Amino acid sequence: MRILHQLPAAGSLATVATVGNFDGVHVGHQQLLQAVAAEARRRGLPSLAITFTPHPARILRPEAAPRLITPGAMKAEMIAACGVDLLLELPFHRDLSLLSPREFVQQILVAGAGARAVHEGENFRFGHRQQGTVALLRELGGESGFEVTVHAAVMVAGEVVSSSRVRELVAAGEVAGAADLLGRPFAVRGLIAPGRGIGRQRTVPTLNLQHYEELLPANGVYFTRVGVGGEARAALTNVGVRPTFGEGGPLSVESHLLRPPPAGIPAHLGESMEIAFLGRLRDERRFASPEALKAQIQADVAAAESFFKLPPGHC
Repeated sequence: MRILHQLPAAGSLATVATVGNFDGVHVGHQQLLQAVAAEARRRGLPSLAITFTPHPARILRPEAAPRLITPGAMKAEMIAACGVDLLLELPFHRDLSLLSPREFVQQILVAGAGARAVHEGENFRFGHRQQGTVALLRELGGESGFEVTVHAAVMVAGEVVSSSRVRELVAAGEVAGAADLLGRPFAVRGLIAPGRGIGRQRTVPTLNLQHYEELLPANGVYFTRVGVGGEARAALTNVGVRPTFGEGGPLSVESHLLRPPPAGIPAHLGESMEIAFLGRLRDERRFASPEALKAQIQADVAAAESFFKLPPGHC
């Protein structure tokens, strides 16, 4: 997939296109993006997904802007996995937000994207103050020569799949429920940061995620898979503030690999790691002593070995 960062020159493209934030690239997004790619192949045209950076709410309503489910490169990788040929990461600014629905269609979809067909979800809104609806999009498409396909909302376990619902589930620690809507485990990616050595000296060794600004699960202990150095390994991950050590400071994300390689953890400071959250084990809480915390961690490891169906090992 090729990534573009500005509107192509008018007349340079002819595409089958879709527009959206696509945060999370959940199962509803996936079905829509796959339909765009399939129609593009039938027509012999490139498929194009248009998204915005930063998220429009960070410009228009920064105090209420959501933390992202899939920031940056993660979102692009997931869109590419749906078979899309081109991704336009359109810089979002106030001038763009002031375009009327008609101006949005003419400047973005017709002149920029060269759209011959457009796919959107039934709740799609566009243009200034989100005045444009899919009914208006169909009308404008008729005037401008592109067809519009509207996709019904996707349901999972009786509820509508949406990015906002995924955020609610993750923020509540319900990562298994979020995975149902995402079609994969919720995951975060970042750099390995130096720790304070407390785990290695007093409890168990951990890999520490650099300070992370986007969406994280509620504080607690989770069954996870940690990918680093080209390998993904079963792990326990704590999201929280390490209350046993009286820190109460910035949120930390620490992962203990259940079965580190014999040569040691294949990781270096500044290397990228990805943490996929599979299930929640327990709340984070304060223990009377580091020894009591270590005993709980040993119990947590036993629970994780059962979860991952691993033979008993040691912390």
